[in-house]
Amino acid sequence: MVAHAYDFWLFDLDGTLVDVDPDYADAVFDRVGDQLGRSFSEREVEVLWHGLSGERTPQLREWGIDPEAFWAALHEAEDPTERAEATFLHDDADFVADLDRPVGLVTHCQEYLVDPVLDQLDIRDWFDTVVSCTHDIGWKPDPAPVYLAMSDLNVGDDATGVLAGDGPNDIGAAWNAGLDGIHVERHDPQRRGRCVLGDYRVQSFDELRRAARVASD
Repeated sequence: MVAHAYDFWLFDLDGTLVDVDPDYADAVFDRVGDQLGRSFSEREVEVLWHGLSGERTPQLREWGIDPEAFWAALHEAEDPTERAEATFLHDDADFVADLDRPVGLVTHCQEYLVDPVLDQLDIRDWFDTVVSCTHDIGWKPDPAPVYLAMSDLNVGDDATGVLAGDGPNDIGAAWNAGLDGIHVERHDPQRRGRCVLGDYRVQSFDELRRAARVASD
């Protein structure tokens, strides 16, 4: 499996290509906790921020947290400028810049946060389309945001594509849309508490880069 095996590529953003300084996430959850009248443990922050348990809404309900109130508090607690300044690229993320195929971003991160992050990291030109999931569009693993990105890229029905992400929702969205799914493991599976399946599983996008070089030799 190499980069040119696909006609187009889609990527998740948070946890896949970028991440944030843990101090920022802790500060956000402190503000969310103040709004909800409860504190969040280090483990709860890790699970919710990185989506380690999969879909976050069922996890919130399991912990007795009203999802609607949580998401409203989280969106209010996030500051776009602070978020952008606290965000960093993973070392292997420049794999995306080397792709000579249409590339899209499908992310749960909201537009008011995505735009400053892309500008701060100077990676906006890596992507031919950016889709932020919403209640109207749908949330991964719903394939609707993936279909929207494919429509923006104007790829044909016979085009072969792939979606790469760090969580089960990304792989689920890929499969539900009829695409291959690449899981890049950014967390120890023991911390996640599960193993995420995928058509391909890599520790780093550098593995794909090396495979492409071997194939071209």
